[in-house]
Amino acid sequence: MAVTVKPISLWRKETQNAPGVLAEVLEPLAASGANLRVVMGYALGDTGRAAIEVFPVSGKKSTAAASQVGLGPAQVSALLVEGDDRPGLGAAMAKGIASAGVNIEFIVAQSVGRKFSAVFGFRTADDARAAAKAIKAAAKPARPAKARRKR
Repeated sequence: MAVTVKPISLWRKETQNAPGVLAEVLEPLAASGANLRVVMGYALGDTGRAAIEVFPVSGKKSTAAASQVGLGPAQVSALLVEGDDRPGLGAAMAKGIASAGVNIEFIVAQSVGRKFSAVFGFRTADDARAAAKAIKAAAKPARPAKARRKR
């Protein structure tokens, strides 16, 4: 499987950093039938605040549930990158993005089995477009060298 790069719309909420807050946000989404592929939750320094980000939010029921719990479209341009995992893939993509002169605002990545998935965040849509090209180029598998024939 080739690596796919897809622009996505994260939905985000800033909230207090306390036990149960994530569950309070996710439960209405689950009840609405949302099948989330990305869930991120993290503290915002030592402020006592946290951020929750999810993807996808689509359809009337899920959109209403997301709005009800205070989630809204994030102001960051994001890419979902998925494909076959291999050693050095993350480094190759990071180097490609850097070579394109684009700064990464955030990355969340994981491999499960032999599959790789990452969400990259960028300051602007132009940065995301440039990064998408760089990621696709960097993620192409190296072609094996042709075997030499014996004479």
